[in-house]
Amino acid sequence: MAAPLPVDLYAAHAATGIRPGTIRVWLHRGHLTHHGHDKAGRTLVDLHELQARQAQQAA
Repeated sequence: MAAPLPVDLYAAHAATGIRPGTIRVWLHRGHLTHHGHDKAGRTLVDLHELQARQAQQAA
């Protein structure tokens, strides 16, 4: 598996098309791993994990 690629929710939205609110819900429900916050206080998620979740949802 690839190394985690932490991105904020808005960069994740730009890369995947998944809305930040949906990503927050998945984090809250434990479907995604929270990877802390950046210097600006934005929530970080692993882009690879999010893409895998997106593929799982599509299947």
